[in-house]
Amino acid sequence: MRQYSMTIGGESVAGNATFDVVNPATAEVHAAAPECEAEQLDAAFAAAHQAYGTWRKNERARRRALHAAADLLMRRTDQLAPVLTAEQGKPLKDAAFEIAGAGWWLKHFADMPLPHEVIRDDAEARVEVVRRPMGVVAAITPWNFPLMLACWKLGPALLAGNTVVLKPSPYTPLTTLALGELLREVLPPGVVNVVSGSDPLGARMTAHPVPRKISFTGSVATGKEVAAVAAGDLKRVTLELGGNDPAIVLDDADPRAVAPHLFQHAFENNGQLCSAIKRVYVSERRHDDLVEVMAKLAREAKVGNGFDDGVRFGPINNEPQFERIVELVEDARGRGATVAAGGGPLEGPGYFYRPTVLADVDDSVRVVHEEQFGPVLPIVRYTSLDEVIARANESHFGLDGSVWGTDTDRAAEVAAALECGTTWVNTHFSVHPGQPFGGHKWSGVGVENGRLGLEAFTEVQVRSRHKGNVA
Repeated sequence: MRQYSMTIGGESVAGNATFDVVNPATAEVHAAAPECEAEQLDAAFAAAHQAYGTWRKNERARRRALHAAADLLMRRTDQLAPVLTAEQGKPLKDAAFEIAGAGWWLKHFADMPLPHEVIRDDAEARVEVVRRPMGVVAAITPWNFPLMLACWKLGPALLAGNTVVLKPSPYTPLTTLALGELLREVLPPGVVNVVSGSDPLGARMTAHPVPRKISFTGSVATGKEVAAVAAGDLKRVTLELGGNDPAIVLDDADPRAVAPHLFQHAFENNGQLCSAIKRVYVSERRHDDLVEVMAKLAREAKVGNGFDDGVRFGPINNEPQFERIVELVEDARGRGATVAAGGGPLEGPGYFYRPTVLADVDDSVRVVHEEQFGPVLPIVRYTSLDEVIARANESHFGLDGSVWGTDTDRAAEVAAALECGTTWVNTHFSVHPGQPFGGHKWSGVGVENGRLGLEAFTEVQVRSRHKGNVA
């Protein structure tokens, strides 16, 4: 069993205690990660604070370092992908894609311009608006895309001149710890510190007096706790939380044409994606045809160990999430839902659940109005556009939504009426590092990515210079 270490001040740091990491394909412990103690967390923030004074001063060096980090990450894809598959469960090819994407994200931010605006320049004065780094950032990431979402934070935070203490989910700490080991080769000590630990560690990071910014991706419940604790010290926060993304299939859509795309965007990463399609609304006359095609796709998808050839979907990442999926499907079945495909776990060890398509459900069923975050998709009938728009918006969530149809102008009008951070027409979860990403309502506070995401790691300073003589 390989021993992983934390990265604090550019050094390898072991924990005096460890916690178990479970392989979701076997439900067995396959590794251990260090448990960060209070003194070690203090040391990580102290190292970040010390490094900040130098790191913030040289923009050119920061850009070079980000490019070097991205190049190193991409070169080590074959080394890191098996680690990610073993702890997260996703197929090996998907793990490799995540790592390459993380490197691409870093490269994009390495080349992104830092905002700078001259709002006055005349005979009397020159006034500039510049963006300054905040200081030390505490970054907390989830278990579904641990490396990609870490780099969503690292890229803009580091470019802006901040330093970072990064904590991964206790379900998937290993790849992030390995990232910290790699970054020691290309970043100055203390610029990125990686710590790991069980759930109380995140709360200690949020309450710690050093960080001035908390960037958190995770559940709504934890996000509310982060916001409440950060408010006591007026820390800035970015919260990327849950989603219950609706997809509306218009009556002019061909079910056989749109079904493969709906299926991909609903079940990608085994449904463990905040922006996955979580509920499909389809017109009454297209309902049965769409259910039939979607169910066929679900039955044909190969589920298994991410290291096996031909596997499309791996296991659910952890036991609590697995049990939640079981509970939601059984609740729907008890409320009269028709299980068109799937509907239960696979036999054998591991947290495997069959891709499941549910029909004959309405908005009152939990699997429709809650975020399931797993391989389950309810398909719901509607009769009019006004009705379906109102139903799609009747949610605490507001992350993303999509509309599908052959009349794209009409589809765009429907999409514009959705109350969410991003809408798509005839696609879903099409993201780019230059495109801001964030949610409305309970789906988050602030945005990541793009110019706005970069600015979220900065504070505004107005620099006003009077050009005349002092009276």
